[in-house]
Amino acid sequence: MAKRSSLSIRIVEGKNLPAKDITGSSDPYCIVKVDNEPIIRTATVWKTLCPFWGEEYQVHLPPTFHSVAFYVMDEDALSRDDVIGKVCLTRDTLATHPKGFSGWARLMEVDPDEEVQGEIHLRLEVVPGTRACRLRCSVLEARDLAPKDRNGASDPFVRVRYNGRMQETSIVKKSCYPRWNETFEFELEEGAAEALCVEAWDWDLVSRNDFLGKVVFNVQRLWAAQQEEGWFRLQPDQSKRRREEGNLGSLQLEVRLRDETVLPSGCYQPLVQLLCREVKLGTQGPGQLIPLIEETTSTECRQDVATTLLKLFLGQGLAKDFLDLLFQLELGRTNEANTLFRSNSLASKSMESFLKVAGMRYLHGVLGPIIDKVFEEKKYVELDPSKVEVKDVGCSGLHRPQTEAEVLEQSAQTLRSHLGALLSALTRSVRACPAVVRATFRQLFRRVRERFPSAQDENLPFIAVTSFLCLRFISPAIMAPKLFHLRERHADARTSRTLLLLAKAVQNVGNMDTPASRAKEAWMEPLQPTVRQGVAQLKDFITKLVDIQEKEELDLQRTLSLQAPLVKEGPLFIHRTKGKGPLMSSSFKKLYFSLTTEALSFAKTPSSKCVNELNQWLSALRKVSINNTGLLCSYHPGVFRGDKWSCCHQRDKTDLGCDKTRSRVTLQEWNDPLDHDLEAQLIYRHLLGVEATLREKHQQLRAGPKTGAVPTGPGEALGDPLAQLLQVLQDLREAHRASLAGFPRSEPSRLLELQT
Repeated sequence: MAKRSSLSIRIVEGKNLPAKDITGSSDPYCIVKVDNEPIIRTATVWKTLCPFWGEEYQVHLPPTFHSVAFYVMDEDALSRDDVIGKVCLTRDTLATHPKGFSGWARLMEVDPDEEVQGEIHLRLEVVPGTRACRLRCSVLEARDLAPKDRNGASDPFVRVRYNGRMQETSIVKKSCYPRWNETFEFELEEGAAEALCVEAWDWDLVSRNDFLGKVVFNVQRLWAAQQEEGWFRLQPDQSKRRREEGNLGSLQLEVRLRDETVLPSGCYQPLVQLLCREVKLGTQGPGQLIPLIEETTSTECRQDVATTLLKLFLGQGLAKDFLDLLFQLELGRTNEANTLFRSNSLASKSMESFLKVAGMRYLHGVLGPIIDKVFEEKKYVELDPSKVEVKDVGCSGLHRPQTEAEVLEQSAQTLRSHLGALLSALTRSVRACPAVVRATFRQLFRRVRERFPSAQDENLPFIAVTSFLCLRFISPAIMAPKLFHLRERHADARTSRTLLLLAKAVQNVGNMDTPASRAKEAWMEPLQPTVRQGVAQLKDFITKLVDIQEKEELDLQRTLSLQAPLVKEGPLFIHRTKGKGPLMSSSFKKLYFSLTTEALSFAKTPSSKCVNELNQWLSALRKVSINNTGLLCSYHPGVFRGDKWSCCHQRDKTDLGCDKTRSRVTLQEWNDPLDHDLEAQLIYRHLLGVEATLREKHQQLRAGPKTGAVPTGPGEALGDPLAQLLQVLQDLREAHRASLAGFPRSEPSRLLELQT
């Protein structure tokens, strides 16, 4: 059994931010930290005081985390980025919002004395003395202290205060991982209410010392315990009164904390087997559990349920069968052809998730070069006459106003070029499309043609495929390439308009150039020749795409199964140090790395383009190492240079690491390895929430004339899947109760309580 915690984070927008630049504006972005570890950086939105990000993240983290903080920063090209303000949400605060925190939060000033991080290793003892007992405090070491100096380190020392007396350790220069191994003693008066305070400081020669954090202990509890040793988290100094702040603006957030207790795999087998059997039986199954799940799922959680079910069946090799079942269910209740797959049904949401899980690399290969070209050209593109901006053209001082007709014609040429390049890339990509995606589109194509066989609906199977491929996958990626990891930054206003017009053109092609789509925006008419040609290209592409036989599908899947799945790839800079002493020089070499579940390899040239950020690489490495039994619990964050480690100054190269490894904070990506037990637990939790509705439905079925008596015992109900499902939920509930009763209690609160 394991405890799992996750955060669903959506950074929506900011408003009324202060101007940090001389232009009267700012270039804001957000950094998200979990217990002072940076895990997320949003894109920079240029020249605005009311930025919109709309970025969503899923973060897996240890249940013992304390807080998540959102820092709003102003990016500067020539100087250090300015801190605008922050919003901090503690774990306790998030726990009081079961449905998640949602709304505007006021930005608070960032006080250096509150920006602390790291831990300190102490040994505290009560020892007998000649006249009275003495309190002995051994300051051993610290790790991950905040860097306060320009060299990226600190010069830390420790002050120990008790009963009006203060003693200090020596100063360790240029280290965030100092080791002192110094001991101090104080006379201990029985019944004294004074607290022991241990403070870490950064020594500065000229300016005042910087506060690094403190730990406060209850001496009375120590007297009872006699001895205590361990790593203690440094706390901020909250004794000062916060000075009056100006208006720093607000940040709109949506943050939801989920805690899950995941049972051993065997506990979920009855549930997984029951759902898999229902999918294998298809629409002819006796219980119709999948339709019941869809019927009892609210609109708010339909996307989460669809993604979880899709991953569950993907892990069982039944994703295609699951989606085929949903296609049949939706077609069975659809009478109007023009409304097919247009709603946010379970089929539509599941297919969206499926394309992101199984087709993201394919999307990058087809769409990536076109998106890069749009960003690099930065051309002014506009087709709507009411929005055209006339500009000067010419050279050598001979400028003339460009006419509206010239702007429209140049814009049409640019869009025709991009659209033509995209359609050509799509046409050539049949073999590059994953076999499971092709097979799923084949089933969709067949089911729609069987349901609507008339000649007037001959385009409907093609439209069904493009409704997912173009309208719900390619077009959204064109409009928001940052959210699909096609670019590291959001587009500026000019590029965004070009992308929007290109996405509209792709939608027209996906709609098979119907009169309804043309009537919406008549000013898109200059693109019609390319759109009509694109329809023919797209139909030819779909015909080839769905023409995949079972043997070919199995061969392609077998080939892919022999390859270790790719987790992350992209460029990294390797730091090389030459020489020793003051003449030492450094250089950087750019190499392209590829991380799979089995190996980390590199080459001098890239094999493909991928977003590369430090936290994504760390997250990917943590995921592939999660089952590594030889994983180290500590490491050296510095380098062994000369005769010592640069981080902790230890001279033994084989010395144990001075910092602990952080293997539990990871960013969720679409290509993450599947976690079968977690997906099963999430489905169980959802079904538990609608159990009352399921029981009511069961009672209605029992009262039906054809059903007869429905047994409810564990060994009964062999022909009633709904009764079996209710029994499985009851068994899992009992398993959770038993696990909580037998699970080791969380570590009792230390006898030396922190006093805040």
